[in-house]
Formats: sequence, C-alpha cells, structure tokens
Amino acid sequence: MKLSELFNPNEFAARHLSFGDEAALLAAVGEKSMDDFVGNTVPQSIRMPSELDLPEALTEADALAKLKGIASKNVINKSYIGLGYYPTRVPNVILRNVLENPGWYTAYTPYQAEIAQGRLEALLNFQQVCIDLTGFPVAGASLLDEATAAAEAMAMTHRVGKVKSERFFVDERVYPQTLDVMKTRAKYFGFELVVGDFAQADEGEYFGALFQYVGKDGDVQDLQSVIGRLKAKGTIVAIAADIMSLVLLKPPAELGADIALGNTQRFGVPMGFGGPHAAYFAFKDEFKRSAPGRIIGVSKDASGKPALRMALSTREQHIRREKATSNICTAQALLANLAGMYAVYHGPEGVKRIANRIHALASAFADALVSDGINVVHKVFFDTVTVDFGSKEKADQVFAVALESGYNLRRVNDTQIAAAFHETSVREDLTDLYRAFAGKDTAAFADDVKGRLNTELLRQDDILQHPVFNRYHTEHEMLRYLKKLEDRDLAMNRSMISLGSCTMKLNATAEMLPITWAEFSDIHPYAPEAQTAGYRELLADMENSLKAITGFDAISFQPNSGAQGEYSGMLSIRRYQEANGEGHRNICLIPKSAHGTNPATAAMLGLKVVVVDTDEHGNVNIDDLKAKAEQHRDALSAIMITYPSTHGVYEEGIRDICRIIHENGGQVYMDGANLNAQIGIMQPAEVGADVLHMNLHKTFCIPHGGGGPGMGPIGLKAHLAPFAPGHTLTDTHSASAGQTAVAAAAYGSASILPITWMYLTMMGKQGMKQATRWALLNANYVAKRLGEDYPILYTGKNGRVAHECIVDLRPLKAESGITETDIAKRLMDYGFHAPTVSFPVAGTLMIEPTESESKAELDRFIAALKQIKQEVLKVGRGEWPKEDNPLVNAPHTASDVTGEWAHPYSREEAVFPLPFVREHKFWPSVKRVDEVYGDRNLVCSCLPIDAYED
Repeated sequence: MKLSELFNPNEFAARHLSFGDEAALLAAVGEKSMDDFVGNTVPQSIRMPSELDLPEALTEADALAKLKGIASKNVINKSYIGLGYYPTRVPNVILRNVLENPGWYTAYTPYQAEIAQGRLEALLNFQQVCIDLTGFPVAGASLLDEATAAAEAMAMTHRVGKVKSERFFVDERVYPQTLDVMKTRAKYFGFELVVGDFAQADEGEYFGALFQYVGKDGDVQDLQSVIGRLKAKGTIVAIAADIMSLVLLKPPAELGADIALGNTQRFGVPMGFGGPHAAYFAFKDEFKRSAPGRIIGVSKDASGKPALRMALSTREQHIRREKATSNICTAQALLANLAGMYAVYHGPEGVKRIANRIHALASAFADALVSDGINVVHKVFFDTVTVDFGSKEKADQVFAVALESGYNLRRVNDTQIAAAFHETSVREDLTDLYRAFAGKDTAAFADDVKGRLNTELLRQDDILQHPVFNRYHTEHEMLRYLKKLEDRDLAMNRSMISLGSCTMKLNATAEMLPITWAEFSDIHPYAPEAQTAGYRELLADMENSLKAITGFDAISFQPNSGAQGEYSGMLSIRRYQEANGEGHRNICLIPKSAHGTNPATAAMLGLKVVVVDTDEHGNVNIDDLKAKAEQHRDALSAIMITYPSTHGVYEEGIRDICRIIHENGGQVYMDGANLNAQIGIMQPAEVGADVLHMNLHKTFCIPHGGGGPGMGPIGLKAHLAPFAPGHTLTDTHSASAGQTAVAAAAYGSASILPITWMYLTMMGKQGMKQATRWALLNANYVAKRLGEDYPILYTGKNGRVAHECIVDLRPLKAESGITETDIAKRLMDYGFHAPTVSFPVAGTLMIEPTESESKAELDRFIAALKQIKQEVLKVGRGEWPKEDNPLVNAPHTASDVTGEWAHPYSREEAVFPLPFVREHKFWPSVKRVDEVYGDRNLVCSCLPIDAYED
C-alpha cells in the first residue's frame, strides 16, 4: 500500500455529496458523464473562462485545527464597553439542546405551521416576554437587530401617523450605530432626521420620535412628560429600551409610548462580534397590520384544538412588492428562541436576580468612586457608570491601566470613560476596576448596596407570570420541555426539505462547532482592533474566496440577511450614481418573475419600479427589456435580476441583458438567491453584473434556524466598492469615509461566518465545483422522474432545468378540485416538508433538492409525490369524495387514527401510505390550521398551559 493514498484531503466533499450515486443519476437523465451532462445543461456562453481559484480542500480535522489557530488570535478581554452589547451566559441546557441541536437549527421558516408547532410555541414565548416587559399587547417574533428595528419603527410611525411633516426626532442619547442606520434609511424615504435633547423634542413638528431608555452613556431619564407633550401634538413615539433594564424599569407603554424596540442579546445570546441577535418590536394593538416582520398567532386546527401559525402572513411587507415600506422576509428566529428560553429557564425571580445584581454592582462601583471624590456623571443609571476625569491625560491613564488588567472600557470622549456592568460581572471585577479608576486599592465593598434607580422609575407590576415561565427551572424539566417542542417540528435531521430558491442543504457538524468557541462568541463588536486579529483574518480569507467565486473586486459582510444584501447592493448603486451627478436616475427594471423583496427593496430606495415581461419559457423578454431600457434611458438606474432565473432556468441572454442595461446608463444588480447553480461554472461579475448579494444561509451552508439567522454579503465591482455600507464606530476597510451603515454591527452577524469558512475550506476548489454539478444533476433527476407524472413548467437548453424545477399542479386541480395546499399538507403524512408553494407561479410547487441529498432520499420524495398523484386521480375519478379524502383531510395526527373512523379511506392509507413511512413516522401534532379564524381573532400571547395539553 502507498501511504500517500491513505490520506484523503477531499474526504468532506464525499460526505457532503453522494458520489456513489453518480452513474445511476446520469443514466436516469440520459447522460454518460458529468462533463457531458453539464455541457448539455449550462449554456456555453456563460461559462467562466478559467478554473476556480480556491485552495485545495482540508479534512474536517485539519480545517478545525486551522480555524482554531485563527480564532486564537482574538483576545478575550472582560468587556465593559456596553453600547447595546454585553457578556451573558447561555444556559448549558439551552446551548446543547437548541443552539447546538440540528432539530432546531436546520428547520425552515414556519410557513407550514402543522409541522412547526414546536418552534412556533418557542417564538410565542419570546413574544410573551416582549409583551410582559414592554407593556404592549402585541409583539413580533423578532427583527434583525436594534438599529434596523429603529429604522423600521421610523417608517412605521410615518405610515400610521397623521402629522403632516417629514421630520423625525431622534434622541441624542441613542446608540451611535442606531443613528447611523436611521440616517441611511431616512435619506431615501425623504425624511429629515433632527437629533437633539430629548427634553426639547416637543418644540418642533414631527411625525415620529425615538427615545433611548437607557441612554448610550448609561443615564435613565423620566420620559413620561415629554412623551405626553408629543402625544398631544399627534406625534407617534417609539422607545428603544434595554431588555434587561425593563425587568426593573417602568415599561415603555406605561410611559405613553406607541412602540418599543431593542436587542434581546442580553437574554442568553453571545455577543459574537455583533450578531446574530434578535431584536424585539412591540406596539399598540391598532398598529398590528402596519408592523414590520412576523407575528406568531394562536388559531385552531380542523378539530378545534389550539394551533399556532404565523399570523397575518400576507401582511409581510415585501409581499406588497413596490408598494412595500419594508423588504423584511427573514427574522432571527433561532436567536429569539434562545432569548425566550432564557426567560423560561430563569423565570421571573431568576431574571430579576440577574438584573438586580447588574444594577447593584454598578451602584456599588459608583458609590466607591464618589466616596473618593471622583466625578460620576449620572446619578441615575441602570448598568453603565460614566466617569469624567477632567483631563485627557487622566482618562488615558485609566483606560490604559484597565486594558492592561484585561478590561475593555469605552471612551465616551477625551475626558470621560464608561464601564457597563453585565450578567457575568463578579465582585472581583469591582476591585480591579476600582484600582484602575481610583489608582489605589480599596477595602471590601459593602454587601448592602443602595440602588441608583428612583422609586418612581421602577415598575410596579409582576412580569413573566404565565405558567411557561414558572415550571421549567430544573434541568430535567427544561430538557424535556425542549425535547417536546423539538419533536413537534420537522427539520432536516428527519428528511429533506426541498424548498425551491431556499437551498436547504447539509449544515455539517464540523461547520457548526466553531460558532460556540469563546474566541468567536465572546468578542464585543467594538473591541479594539488589536484584539480582533482572528476575526479580521477570517474575514480576509472569506473575502478572497468569495471574490474568486463571483469575480467581484470587493466584498461587504455587513448585510445580516438576504433582504439587507439586496438593500445594500442597490444602495451602493444609488450612492455611486449620486456621486457622479446622476442622482436623478430613479427607474429600476424588474422582471415579472422576481422575488417580492426585489421591488420592495427598490421602493425603499426611492426608485420607481418598471416591470419587464417574461416569455412563454419563463425567461426575460429581451425585446420588452430593450424597449423599456431605451424608453427610460435618461432615468435608468438599474435592473434587478435573479440568475439562474426564478423559474429555475439558465437564461441564454444574460450577457445581452447586462449589455443593454449598461448601454442605457444603468447598473446590473444580480440577486444571488440561486448562486448554488453558479459556483465553478460561471461568475456573475464576468457575465456583466455590477453587484450581487450572496445568501450565506443558502448556498454557503449557514442553517436557516427556523426562520433566521441569515447573512447576505455583497460582491461589488471596483467602481461601486467605495459606496458599500460603512460604519460610524468601525473601519470596514472597504467603504469610503462617510458611508452610513445598513446594520448595527460593521460585519453583520459575524459569529456565524465560521460556518461558511469551514464549508469553503473543507470543500476546496474541486468540492465547490462538484457541489454545483451535483445540485444540477439532482434537480434534473427529480425533474425527469416527476415529469412522468406532472408537467415541468419551464426548461432551458436541451429540456434541462438548473438547480430547481417547477411542477405544475394546475391541470390536476382543474380535474379533481385538489389544490396545491392539499398536496403540500398531504406531504406531511409522508414525512416531508412541502416544496415552495405557488411561487413564482400560482398553483405550482418549486422543488430544489440541493446537492447534499442522496439518491435514496430523492427516490423517497419522488415516490411520495407519485403516490399523491394517484390519490388525486382517485378523487378525480370519484373513488373518494371531493370533500372527504386523504388530501383535503391532511395532515393526519395520531389522535385521528386512534379515535372513531368514518372516512372512505383506511387508517393505513391515511398515515402509512407507503412502506418507508412506517419505518420513520413523523406525526404532525395538529391537524390543518385554520388561518382565517386566527387572523379574525388575533391572539399573539401565550394561552393558558392547559390549552396545549390533550
């Protein structure tokens, strides 16, 4: 034997892909080799001219070792920087059983409610926490971060308010990153931001106002009187409130506000260099149909049993396309689950103990400084003590001593330093910090501490009284509660999820392990640059890889969702055109087949959407595109185009499309939702795109987390790179000076980037190219096999599809009355999540098998849809009544088959329709959910616990 042959650096690719299936799959689609198959599927005109310039693959062990070396270059100091980010403790039972559990992190957004009841209950718990702490009756199921939540609040106050003004007031005490993002959004909404003293907010005419509670430098102010004066003038008021402080402070609703928002990071979510973190968003009941994001609501199922689902789902702003005021289509569901479970585990007494301890430590520290004659700036504060030393030299000295002792503080200005206490602060920290601030040791701090919050600022009501927050405080009980919820969900640890355009592929364990390493999770986003060398190296590595893959000159990692990536890409185009005296360009061409987020994004940037027709094959109608580009030549800003098309086809004319836009003065934005069909085959920049967003939670293996987190970095050509998002507190090393931000942290949800780094490193040059080829092969295999029973709506060259295919159910529906929804629900009885339903064409299923599914799994899925076809035909022939058959009654629960049975089909046909189903049966916990009832009777808070129990 040869020793060299016993080492296999490409071993991971063979675990991500199923190489043993290649011959059978190729034979099924009528090809002899993979090269022949790709040649007959991908137009030669788009093929990249050179090989993919990536390093060779590393094994899982070698990749983890290399990443550990990079991570070790980060310095973990004790963080007292604050500004909305604080060290916290993730309870171990939640860490292991939620954050590190594929049953939670590989699930999809809960659009199919019947197989998402566990996550939906967890998100309802999160909403209840937000309702309790803010005092409002309605809260959403999370937004991306506090800064974007504030920007969404600004937009919402404008659309619900009645004051005829375009001016919005911002408290000068808001976090600087929040103001930075608000400036970006306000410009293209046409709003004027007025930043000033909170107490003087009522001196002007404003459609809305935002106050910070607690202020960025730690002060707690009584906002009630100024809010009252603003309300008398008709201004809609939002409060950005620290979630931990609200455990002790009067709730925003009691202060008279209309909206409350903030970050829930302090509830057991690591800092992670800035994210991902779930923002909360709570508001008055009358605003519920104007709110951004998602709301989880209580409804009932077909048997009358309580059941949860996403309420008012068609109200999601981006679905309104160009009439939208927000393009939100993802949230931070996984992180919201962590925060909600933190409250469940600790309960009301536990979170009060944590909040009181934080406040007591800060108060004791301030008392010791004051007793030494040191100037503590604010008498009333929650956790942040700001000290004015009177001179820059003294402040420099204190900062340096603290840094040398392992503490990161915040420089407020030349003479002031702030120390923000937090959940992991201990008594020893008081001594160390006092030594740095006072320049000497001190006697032990008194055990009896008088708080710094005035009685009139404290809340008087009880919080977290629902039973869910009062019964799972032992680890055994918590473990079993989490397992119970997990078992109600169908995630990728059970079966494939074939959602078209959503790319639900393997999230390998080796990719996931590093996100909980302290070297990545315990870093503050505003830590000194010298302490973040590991993160900088990680970002540089990924930038080089993504540039090689896409052909772009620069990468911005700030966008923390796909929708944010869209916004950032189009924002860069707008800024570039303005800098070149072409700010008047305000026409955006968007094909009819585009994602709803595309026109929503364009509208948010002040662009007028002009829709381009598609032809009978689903491609962009080149003649219509050319006519409209020439018609709007003088005002053309850009085109937003998805490639391969939303219809799952490689359009032969993509180079012509880009050329036509450029010849008429516009820029090309490419939506990267379908990048999984491009890597190693084509480069977006090379075919003519100027900017592209990349969904790392799709193509690059960051898991969907039940509806988030996501990452949407953008690739830019050199002329657009200076106009990428910047950041007020962090040098992004890409954007030119003065470019405002789109997200709270400079590098978005940085702590999940190691997932993509591991994927790229373990796959290497050959693996990444093979992944694309297998994505195409699997999709064409599915299309070929299903095409025997269903029409495949669109195909491209040689009758091929790209990485996804659209199955047309409309002929069956016309013959039988069985709808696409019936088929989607029936798939649950077979143990599968439905593909994408009725997008981009009503009455269809869009199927994307991805490259990481084996032939055996594909065959099970195909068998399910073939058997469902036979069931539909039985209904069409009258063998089963249209009003009583396995499809319209789907899904079937365990209680269905153990009770009385009066259906014209057997119990066996209902729940074990094929032999493989019996081997690994997934039982939906509820029958079909009544969406209409839930929207007419909106309840978005937790029901009494016995309502969930049989």
